[in-house]
Amino acid sequence: MKQYAVTEANSKGRIYENTPHLYRDPFERDRDRVIHCSAFRRLEGKTQVFTPGQDDHYRTRLTHSIEVAQIGRTIAKCLGVNESLTEAICLAHDLGHSPFGHSGEEALDKIMAGWGGFEHNIQTLRVVEVLEHPYPAFPGLDLCYETRLGLSRHLSPYDPPHSDDCVEKNCSLEGQIANIADRIAYNCHDLEDGLRAKARVIDVPEVWELEIVKKAVNEFREQDISDGFIRNVRVSKKILDSLVSDAIETSISKIQNAGIDSLSDVYQRSEPLVDITSEADRCLRELESFLLENLYKSQKVRATTEEVAGWLERIFEYFYKNTGEIPGYYRSFEEKYGRMRMVCDYISGMTDRFCMRMLEQLEATQTQTD
Repeated sequence: MKQYAVTEANSKGRIYENTPHLYRDPFERDRDRVIHCSAFRRLEGKTQVFTPGQDDHYRTRLTHSIEVAQIGRTIAKCLGVNESLTEAICLAHDLGHSPFGHSGEEALDKIMAGWGGFEHNIQTLRVVEVLEHPYPAFPGLDLCYETRLGLSRHLSPYDPPHSDDCVEKNCSLEGQIANIADRIAYNCHDLEDGLRAKARVIDVPEVWELEIVKKAVNEFREQDISDGFIRNVRVSKKILDSLVSDAIETSISKIQNAGIDSLSDVYQRSEPLVDITSEADRCLRELESFLLENLYKSQKVRATTEEVAGWLERIFEYFYKNTGEIPGYYRSFEEKYGRMRMVCDYISGMTDRFCMRMLEQLEATQTQTD
């Protein structure tokens, strides 16, 4: 690995446990701890754009995280940095997401407005540091400092920065790779899912006018692909491939030009060293704006937004009044963090399906009492 990569030798280690493993380095163990934790499994039942169960072909938070990790490992390998650390950050970056996607996050943030709010990146750290509990001697997953730093500094157009207690101006290159890999992944696969949607969520003629899409189409126009499904997949993959290649080449150049010789050099630079060219960024922002207006804010995708707010308010109210039905591990946090945060922690970890089952039970109980 390059001299500016995170290694076992320059790592700040873990909070609680430092016993070396026989055949896995610390960052491989972090990756495996994420993969085996309950919060990671529950991502399979959490909305990416389309609610799980609407169609098994759509991405979920779990498949999104896996795609981010694949992109992240490719970039990390080409930059000569720690692939296992990159993968661990990529796989864990969405552990704090609520049920029902960003609609659910907005609803929980509104409910928690007087108690610190709710933001999924902050919740991700809470998941790995407090809420997961596979070990008897300490809370959380006890991930390495560099893994937690990467999660704390996760940034994207939809992930605003927040304050933390870390002294570094920036995270490692591995963490910066996770940021760009996330941005590339969700734009490309959300475009693909939107084009695939049976309800015609995206206006197809309009999307072909986007510059980034035109370039992708031109690269395989000579193949004369008549199958709409294959065409949409190839467009998405061409965009992804071009952005990843751009990120690799741009980042190598920026690292060399900045004279980066050590991990400390990386930490002291506020601006990212892992990036894409201004031209690629302009085209990607055009795609992001299109997806925001035509997919994320579309009537069909946002049709349940108000319903979600009502659902989560009702579930929240029920568990706030009936804390005895919350698992004991969560109840143990009430004294330290307060009842509102305790209930929020429990609900934010639910899958979409579990929330819907809870609503059905509440409605059935209400019917019986009526």
